Amino acid sequence: MTETIINLDSVNPIEFFGVNNGKLDVLKKRFPLLKILSRGTQLKISGSPEQIDIAKEKIDLIVQYLERNGHLSENYFEQILGGDDAETVDHFVEKNPNDILVFGPNGKTVRARTANQKKMVQAADKNDIVFAIGPAGTGKTYTAVALAVRALKNKVVKKIILTRPAVEAGESLGFLPGDLKEKIDPYLRPLYDALDDMIPADKLGYYMSTRTIEIAPLAYMRGRTLDNAFIILDESQNTNDLQLKMFLTRIGANAKAIITGDPTQIDLPRNQRSGLEKATRILQNINGIAHVILDEEDVVRHKLVKAIIKAYDKDHKEEEDHYQKNHK
Repeated sequence: MTETIINLDSVNPIEFFGVNNGKLDVLKKRFPLLKILSRGTQLKISGSPEQIDIAKEKIDLIVQYLERNGHLSENYFEQILGGDDAETVDHFVEKNPNDILVFGPNGKTVRARTANQKKMVQAADKNDIVFAIGPAGTGKTYTAVALAVRALKNKVVKKIILTRPAVEAGESLGFLPGDLKEKIDPYLRPLYDALDDMIPADKLGYYMSTRTIEIAPLAYMRGRTLDNAFIILDESQNTNDLQLKMFLTRIGANAKAIITGDPTQIDLPRNQRSGLEKATRILQNINGIAHVILDEEDVVRHKLVKAIIKAYDKDHKEEEDHYQKNHK
């Protein structure tokens, strides 16, 4: 049996071990054949040389990540420890300082974390309009907001406009309490949450009060010309054909737009068709318009979200196959 000691002096031990040693417990479960003990800022590992080498490699990756980013969620901790997803680990750990999109409050760094999120960044840098299509949890909205904040901070644009269609997902908007703003705000909450991660509260309040950053329902865009702005249309699968056309034709001089959507989560009434499918189809091969597809491999929420998406995709395919078989 071999024994080795790993020093963690370069990182915050609480970030490595987790609250109540939660991450340390995950590490122990990942390597059940090793005896792993924590002593202050040190890890003492005992076991076979082969297992120790594998564990040290993963621990080095985690330390590299913490040295660059300062914080590591338990979800990412588990993904880095995962032995069969080296590509994901590379996306988390092999960081270039130039990849940082925004420095948020308390030194938090915001960057594209997956291959397709990086494609979003590259597409937005080279095109004025980007369609980012994919399931929930793939970071479409978050990455889009980060790009908008970066453009504002770099004075590429003068304002940010974030908009969503106010379509109910099974609830009735009319029965919600409060005035119109109070009824609409819950639909816009994901956009507020993303901004909170990237801009200090006092500065965000100032931007909102001066309308440098504007968050509004899609209906408020009608009749406007949006110049010198970074515009994000979120949840575009819940727009009809005319609404999406209306939005796209609002884009003015020196403006950029990102349209995000998830075709599997359409909340429109049964008699209305989503305008997203048509827009992405007829706007292919137009110079200045890019299309990026994200999938379950881009999920950066809880690890179970990826499994949930795969299960629903499998069920949807089985239903489609069954329908095709019975309607030949």
